[in-house]
Amino acid sequence: MAILTAECEREIASLVIGTSPAVQRLRAMIARVAASDVSVLLAGPSGSGKELVAQAIHTASGRSGNSFVAINTGAIPAELIESELFGHEKGSFTGAHSRRTGHFENAHKGTLFLDEIGDMRFDMQVKLLRVLEERIVTRVGSSSGTPVDVRIISATHQDMDSAIAEGRFRQDLFFRLGVVLVHVPSLAERSEDIPFLIRHFQKGKPSGAIAHFDENALQRLMAHAWPGNVRELRNVVERAGVLYGGEILNADDIDLLLTNALPPLESRRERLAAAPLSFAQVGPAPSKEQPIDLRQEIETIELERINMALELADGIVSEAARLLTLKRTTLIEKMRKYGVQAVA
Repeated sequence: MAILTAECEREIASLVIGTSPAVQRLRAMIARVAASDVSVLLAGPSGSGKELVAQAIHTASGRSGNSFVAINTGAIPAELIESELFGHEKGSFTGAHSRRTGHFENAHKGTLFLDEIGDMRFDMQVKLLRVLEERIVTRVGSSSGTPVDVRIISATHQDMDSAIAEGRFRQDLFFRLGVVLVHVPSLAERSEDIPFLIRHFQKGKPSGAIAHFDENALQRLMAHAWPGNVRELRNVVERAGVLYGGEILNADDIDLLLTNALPPLESRRERLAAAPLSFAQVGPAPSKEQPIDLRQEIETIELERINMALELADGIVSEAARLLTLKRTTLIEKMRKYGVQAVA
């Protein structure tokens, strides 16, 4: 297996987040395939982070100093995909007002990521196969070819065996793209990574725009099926920040978030009064793969305790200061620091 520099390992860990066995196996595979130039096919459900895995392979490869070009082949209109991939000459079709280089040329000496390759039109599969075999692209409207040196990483959420059996995908192209097949796990296969992913999605956001999750909330998140995978989790975390910024969520709140329902309008004081005055979810300890921002950890805990004390004290600053064993003036200074206003 290739020996990666510490910096490269950190970059991969920032792209492929988590400590689960599934993620550790994936990182090990990334290190192996990055050492060569073979074509890689990433197979995994939509929203599982296949493009990030492709970026990690590029980062760990000898091509990392050159371009990483990503294209969703399933999202390009059928009449434009050839021009997008291979480029076109001026006047080659209506609207071609100037020469344009395609993604293959743009990724010369680097990596080209072809997402949703299983959705590519059959006639384009033939042209793509020819380019992969000859390593020469011909722009639309041109009679001469341009040599390209590109590493191909492709991805699909489809069952390629079925697509080949049904005649929707060329078997020879599949073999050319999938010299190495890499499985990208669904979020349900690595649910223990959810706390790490939540911290990643919240990184850099203002304290008041971050929602925190108690142990029951995390358990509910980890038990969810996540049909939308990591993309769905990101949406839930962002939704939580909008609806519950600065609050600690429980399992009932998670049910509302997962169903996209509106939060209840009544006061949360009863729930807060029943909870101990402590931060409900401290982040994981630092590791070589996952360093932490200690200052942010401390500020997050401090803000949570201030908000909770103010809730319990009905917004009376002097009473909140008593609960926190702080001087009233000290609490006011901290409230100004975090932009916290008393509710009464």
